[in-house]
Amino acid sequence: MKGKIGLVVGLGVGYVLGTRAGRERYEQIKKQWLKVWHLDPVQAQVHKAQDFAKAQAAAVPQALWTGAVKIVKAATSDGTPGQRVDSAIATGRSAAADVKQAAEETVAAAEAAQKPRTAAKSAPKKPAPGA
Repeated sequence: MKGKIGLVVGLGVGYVLGTRAGRERYEQIKKQWLKVWHLDPVQAQVHKAQDFAKAQAAAVPQALWTGAVKIVKAATSDGTPGQRVDSAIATGRSAAADVKQAAEETVAAAEAAQKPRTAAKSAPKKPAPGA
């Protein structure tokens, strides 16, 4: 899906930048694009994507930071050098598992956010009352 969107955007940008029709054609293209961009369904999806990104943006970096702090504490704790290394390794494994879990939860949340939209598209339409 990302590849298709990137291709369409790339083709559009290439056409706009490479067009020989000049400024007039560019303005026509821009006007059409802005009409599409400002449609309510498009803006609803834009806002939905922005809200989701804001909600999920901190999950993985927070897990990384927490893990790094735990590893540093384990490496600088009391004990012999061997014990500190073992503690840092064990803490690193635990932190890696936490980061993996945070990433998986973010992916699951993204998939869950996508399901209602695809389910609505594939659901059969009910006939209007009285039809």
